[in-house]
Amino acid sequence: MTSTDSAQQPAARDPWDLPDVSGLVVGVLGGTGDQGRGLAYRLARAGQKVIIGSRAAERATTAAGELGHGVEGAENAECARRSDVVIVAVPWDGHAKTLESLRDELTGKLVVDCVNPLGFDKKGAYALKPDEGSAAEQAAALLPESRVAAAFHHLSAVLLQDPDIEEIDTDVMVLGEERADVEIVQALAGRIAGMRGVFAGRLRNAHQVESLVANLISVNRRYKAHAGLRVTDV
Repeated sequence: MTSTDSAQQPAARDPWDLPDVSGLVVGVLGGTGDQGRGLAYRLARAGQKVIIGSRAAERATTAAGELGHGVEGAENAECARRSDVVIVAVPWDGHAKTLESLRDELTGKLVVDCVNPLGFDKKGAYALKPDEGSAAEQAAALLPESRVAAAFHHLSAVLLQDPDIEEIDTDVMVLGEERADVEIVQALAGRIAGMRGVFAGRLRNAHQVESLVANLISVNRRYKAHAGLRVTDV
């Protein structure tokens, strides 16, 4: 390579140069459940406009009033329509049915799946593997006109909902097919004090990220903790 060729090479992008997402409306499907409520609370507390969705609008409105910080509640379809980014935090057993029913409302949207397919028996939690490979890949298959990413799997709902905790000391593994979408999700994670979004691969790698929650549940039970993750040397 000549010196001229070298001079024409574009400068490498800083992976931590993330977009301003402060003006985006974030919808949380399953926003009346523990994980959804926690994420809605933290994002709204950081100044994000948040709408929580539920199958029953009244239930969503009640939960929104309890969360405060300007959170609104709506029936799932309205939540999806009014949001720029939609976080899916519904129970695994209702995952496919919920997304199928909202395919039209989610067209063109960035959908962030944080669902962990898990089973439980006397030995504790264990990972399930959907036919599509992961919950995120199931979402991508069911929502061909949406942009699907995966994130927010390893967060403690207890810590998220505790108003006395100022910072959530954890990294968020973010997976997706398009760099721009991944960076939006990373930036949203970074809006929450103490939190950082880290790119962790494409959606085909989502299964092991979702599955790790079973290990964290075992950690929490043994050590009476609310464990999260930190990626070192990044």
